[in-house]
Amino acid sequence: MSRFVRASKYRHVFGQPGKKEHCIENVKVSNSAWDTNVIAASGRYISVNWNASGGGAFAILPLPSPFQPLPCNLPYKLPDVIPLARCHTAPVLDTDWSPHNDSIVASGGEDGKVMIWKVEHSAFEGWGQEHWEPCDFDPVARIDASPRKVGQVLFHPTASNVLASASGEYTVKLWDLANTDAPKSVLSGHNDAIQCMAFNTNGTLLATTCRDRKIRLFDPRAGGEAVRTTDGHGGIKGARVTWMGDSDKFATTGFSKMSDRQVGIWEAGGLSNIKTITLDQSAGVVMPFWSDNNILFLAGKGDGNIRYYEYENDSLYPLSEHKSSDPQRGMCFLPRRALSVSDCEIARAYKVVGSGIEAIGFIVPRKADSFQSDIFPPAPAAEPSLSAGEYFSGKSATPNLISLENGAILAATPSTLSAPPSHPAPAPPVAPPAMVKTSSLPTPTSSAPPFTTVRSETTPFSSFSPSTTSPPAPTPAAAASPPLTHTPNRGGSGDGSSALRDENARLSAELREAREKIRSLELQVEGIKANTRKAVEALSLS
Repeated sequence: MSRFVRASKYRHVFGQPGKKEHCIENVKVSNSAWDTNVIAASGRYISVNWNASGGGAFAILPLPSPFQPLPCNLPYKLPDVIPLARCHTAPVLDTDWSPHNDSIVASGGEDGKVMIWKVEHSAFEGWGQEHWEPCDFDPVARIDASPRKVGQVLFHPTASNVLASASGEYTVKLWDLANTDAPKSVLSGHNDAIQCMAFNTNGTLLATTCRDRKIRLFDPRAGGEAVRTTDGHGGIKGARVTWMGDSDKFATTGFSKMSDRQVGIWEAGGLSNIKTITLDQSAGVVMPFWSDNNILFLAGKGDGNIRYYEYENDSLYPLSEHKSSDPQRGMCFLPRRALSVSDCEIARAYKVVGSGIEAIGFIVPRKADSFQSDIFPPAPAAEPSLSAGEYFSGKSATPNLISLENGAILAATPSTLSAPPSHPAPAPPVAPPAMVKTSSLPTPTSSAPPFTTVRSETTPFSSFSPSTTSPPAPTPAAAASPPLTHTPNRGGSGDGSSALRDENARLSAELREAREKIRSLELQVEGIKANTRKAVEALSLS
């Protein structure tokens, strides 16, 4: 055995759980058996799939942190009834936050709908206080994405207002949120349910895993079938995929034919397997998360441990393991631009455990108080590198980066990564124009030149949001994408538009009335439960 230990800056990284007052309790997580991460995070908020009556819903909560209390005086133990995003008519299966605006989140559900939501910070004022009345969130856009369930939603990493959705039709559709009449691209060829999808760093490639045990690589703008296909993990249970930074490698997790949990590294050019490592024989799906520190985090559902490995020279070197007796139901990681660099925090996870959410900061122990540039490479910034129109016209760019030392923006450069040459693929299927849209997302009235940045805070989808006070001005790390303005429906005459507005107003009034009834019933149920508990306690004492 070698007496030498491999040198690494991250060899002593440890996980630091947040204190009780910096976590969130009384979280009613969805009981849906669909395999997703359950939770997602932006630089300011988190979303959690919620167990709610009357259709599907998810919760939007301010970001808890192990290093600072919750904002807005939000109690760490949530009230029994809180505002929810509840316009889906069936359980919500997945949510994803825009990398270019910390207040924009997309959701997909079993009803086949994709919805876009805009969060106002004022929505959290007065939570839990006397005479406080919860007010549910409303979507700013609805998309009829599929006649079957939508299992995954994913924003594009560099182009603004570009969203991918995976559905029970075994297809992935790419949408320009400024015009959702039809998908811009349809990726086909899957023979079973799509389990996971991931864009590479500049969004020119999309990798998917599927229940047919295949790994597929797509050119997302070309549509049609995959340009590369190979056999993945041998087991039929859940497989996940994540790209490994700006290299042409990606990692997958899955199961062998003997139900061993595995992690594999693949090369995108030929979809060749570089290395496969057996982890253990547990039954839970392994969720992979990549950090730009060249660290791969692996968290298994149903167990409380988080392994992390450093990637170097096509090999994964184990660093350590964060162990906990509380099993996780889901997990997400915070965008790196929102980390606490003064605490040498290189990553932060949010873990759904039981009926709570726990923050875990991964810390590099350092005595120096100055900025540690060697462990904090530039992070992806909030400013998009491209507009949706530029992306679908064929342009590509690397993400804009932000210095974690001073918040300076490093402009993107034209991308050198491109899609691999494809074999002749059939034309993408033409999607029927069966889209129902209560409010479309318009094209920008003005956009910045490619590879430039916009520093000021703007509010996309603002024309759809309720009239509330504006959120506080963000730091440079939280700057948002260029503004969008609303344009009216071009598809009809003035009389038809008036009739549609009247119909929308009537339906909105009916929806508000139904929500009030649901809220009243929920309050009655909570009162009955409280009385039942008191009665049981009284009987036990007697």
